[in-house]
Amino acid sequence: MRRYAAATAAALCLTAALAAPAASAADGGGGDAGWRPVTYPPVDYPAGERCDFAFRTEPVLDEVMVKTVATYPDGSPKTELYKGALLVRVTNLETGASWVADAGGRSVARYEPDGAHTYYATGPFLVGFLAGQGNLPRGEYVVDGVCTFEFAVDGQRTVTWVGEQKLTDVCDQIG
Repeated sequence: MRRYAAATAAALCLTAALAAPAASAADGGGGDAGWRPVTYPPVDYPAGERCDFAFRTEPVLDEVMVKTVATYPDGSPKTELYKGALLVRVTNLETGASWVADAGGRSVARYEPDGAHTYYATGPFLVGFLAGQGNLPRGEYVVDGVCTFEFAVDGQRTVTWVGEQKLTDVCDQIG
């Protein structure tokens, strides 16, 4: 129950942060001050790591932007906002089968000093799991809906949905 309440509060926070007008006198009313592009390079994954076969993820549309809204005393990010369109082609390197995943969700990211971080998100997002790495089986997934992603220092990953769980198994799409 506590986790659900925290996730609900986070979803409301995310909605307010990303829906509120961002214009200010400092940025000339355009609302884009402080936003910078995020670049996602192509990545190859070996057979057996996430899917039974080797595959590649490669952005075909990358308009993702990030804005740091709070920092630690050393200047490292404490809280960041992410937004923007992201379409990723996922290709089975053995058969050539491919599928384009919409991964252009929005999130508020909170970073802990020890390296753990949590994303309070509204999907869709593309995320992978190794065997035994978290609360989803080994695989590559499009996670959609309102959820939190918790990334622990030891590599464990936990996805918690608020409301309906929406999950697409990418390995099935190109297998």
